Formats: sequence, C-alpha cells, structure tokens
Amino acid sequence: MNPNTSTLFFARTRAVRLAGLTAIVASVALVSGCANRSASSGVYSYDQAQREQIVRTGVVTGVRPITIENDRSSGAGLLAGGALGGVAGNAIGGGTGRTIATVGGALLGALAGNTIENRVGTTSGLEVTVRLDNGETRVVAQAADVPVSVGQRVQVISGNGPTRVVPM
Repeated sequence: MNPNTSTLFFARTRAVRLAGLTAIVASVALVSGCANRSASSGVYSYDQAQREQIVRTGVVTGVRPITIENDRSSGAGLLAGGALGGVAGNAIGGGTGRTIATVGGALLGALAGNTIENRVGTTSGLEVTVRLDNGETRVVAQAADVPVSVGQRVQVISGNGPTRVVPM
C-alpha cells in the first residue's frame, strides 16, 4: 500500500466505526425513551387497572404549581453522551493528545448527556389541597394535565397505587 491509499483506508475505517457507534448510541437512546412513567391522574399502569379503589369527595382549597422530577435516571443519557463525546474527542489531534481528548470528551459528553436526560424527565405538576367531606385535609401532587381550581368539587381516588384528584 502506498501512503495515500493507507491514509484513505484508515479514514474509511474510522468513518465506518463512527457510523456504527452512532447507530448503537441512537438505538440505546431510543429504547430508553420508551420508558413512560407518568404522574397523570388519567394514566393507570396495567397492574393498577381493574382494581378496587377508595373514592372520597371534597372541595379543592388550594392549588400550587410544582415541578415533578424523574428521580430514576436510566443511564442512557450518560452512556450516549459519553460515547459521542469520546468519538468527538478521538477525532482531535494525534498520539497522546488524542488519548487525552478522547477521555476528556467522554467525561464531558457523559456529564452533558446525564444533564439532558434529567431535564427531559421533568414535567409541570400541581399540588392540590382538598378538604374532604369528612373534615380531613389531603394534599396530592400530580401532573398538571387535568385543570382543577379552588372551590371545585373533586374526587380523591386512592387505594392500590397512587392517589389521584379528579374533577366531579
């Protein structure tokens, strides 16, 4: 092989590896996005369906906007960011500098990927305070997908799973 052919061969090999790694990272990110945890009053898991629940009625006495964070990171953002950062770092420089750039890129990419995954896992919610007809007061935090307002009659549904506040 002459020097030009050798350089072209290694450039193509690197491009194929980069494309393969990108496909793997994209697949992991796509699959991890399929996990759907919801704090919505209208979403039931399969295990919660067809189960008896306790229904109490009352009046909303307070509504406060909140942010609901997903406290269980899948790690996909960390892995995808680390892989992409490592690939990007590997494209820089040569020799020892390339190794340092690869490691640095992987670390920075992992941090960025984890941060992005955590931000994607936050939703707007409501903290709803309900004065039940029996005189007790309950507070429930849930997704802000069902509008509730102070003075509104609601049902507080609880039992086998999360507690939900739904308008009557």
